[in-house]
Amino acid sequence: MTEAPAYPDAGHYPDAGHFAPPPADRANRFVEWLRAHTPRWAAPLAALGCIGGALGYTLLMDPANSSAEATPTCLVKLLTGFDCPGCGGTRAAWYLMHGDLPAAARHHLLFTFAVPFLIYMYVAWAGNTTFRWKLPQLQITPKLVAWFLGAWGLFMVLRNLPWPPFTYFFV
Repeated sequence: MTEAPAYPDAGHYPDAGHFAPPPADRANRFVEWLRAHTPRWAAPLAALGCIGGALGYTLLMDPANSSAEATPTCLVKLLTGFDCPGCGGTRAAWYLMHGDLPAAARHHLLFTFAVPFLIYMYVAWAGNTTFRWKLPQLQITPKLVAWFLGAWGLFMVLRNLPWPPFTYFFV
């Protein structure tokens, strides 16, 4: 009976000599070339462009003066009359951009609560990626995500209850 050889380096596998990776096709080679030749600041700039485009669209459309039936519409609100988990988020963003924190919180409390954390996470990521800043990253654990989603689900249920004080959050 032979003993299995000990592999001191976890990166080596017993079949390493028998497996050859498939040859890279054109698309893979192009993506690898693009990744190697793209400057570090391109991803944060692209993300900032997407965020800016969304905020610009929100400013132009003025969702604070739109109804649920306006285009684009929330299908859940249109079909059921209930606020979905995201209902009011665009209006909350619009009010935040205009500095009206109470109105933003009234339209979507959890979105308003999450915005400072999202801004910090972007700045920490973009600063580290672009300028090699060493800002501490927020540790988003699966447990934290579960708590946030649970709070979001509870918020969705409570905001649809038809009696005060919950009617305050019905948008």
